[in-house]
Amino acid sequence: MPAPATMTSNSPAACFAVDTYSYTLQCPVRACLKRLADRGFREFELQMYPGHLWPTQIDQRGRRDMRAFLAGEGLSVTTLNMPNIDLNITAATAEMRAMTLGVLRRIVELAGDLGAEGVVIGPGKANPLLAMPCDQLMELFYRALDELVPVAQNEGVAIFVENMPFAFLPGMHELLSALDACGHRGIGVVYDVANGHFVKEDVASALTACAPRLRAIHLSDTDQVIYRHAPIGLGTVDFSALPGILAQIGFARRPILEIITPEPDEATERSARRLVELGFH
Repeated sequence: MPAPATMTSNSPAACFAVDTYSYTLQCPVRACLKRLADRGFREFELQMYPGHLWPTQIDQRGRRDMRAFLAGEGLSVTTLNMPNIDLNITAATAEMRAMTLGVLRRIVELAGDLGAEGVVIGPGKANPLLAMPCDQLMELFYRALDELVPVAQNEGVAIFVENMPFAFLPGMHELLSALDACGHRGIGVVYDVANGHFVKEDVASALTACAPRLRAIHLSDTDQVIYRHAPIGLGTVDFSALPGILAQIGFARRPILEIITPEPDEATERSARRLVELGFH
């Protein structure tokens, strides 16, 4: 089988970071990074998943080896993330909250060992049939931040909270209001464009509002009926206005491609090319 074509430094790959979500079931993280590096990508958000990358499956020597591998290959890890499906920081049961926070603490420690800038978390989930009152969910959210932020500071990393449709704070404006009231000034946000589009919020307004806290942006496509993180062009997100909005708010970091598909290599490359055609650079 022929090797994939390698993108050059002038290629669309140079404009974007890549989230490894699609590879969590396919291969360990180092093999994943080599695949993506061969295609020209140099910056990454690593998803936490057993068998791909998981804090209890990589010891201190493994962490040192991973950091040396990244440096040797000229790669960087900006953030660690997790799918947030199994765990819940606002669960009704104290045992689930404790387990969730224990996992997140270990991920924060791993982020420090790998030299990542931050760890992405969700605000927590409510029961969709009979939700806990919002003030109680908010209290549990704040308790989680009170526990995680000092750990992150000790490790030299930050906590970034992402807008998620299945969270009890699905929209960016309500998430920002919650963070402004929590007392932790160093918390950043990740704006996921597909997530915002799916809940029918005005993406331009949301990005403008979160600009002071914005640390990363996730790009993928979806419509507003079936929730997806599809390759660019397979949903109804209007990406054409985004480069201008990002320039207006002064966001100059590489957007993170979070394309979730069984065949991610080509889909990620095609998405990068399409976004460059739409004005990303």
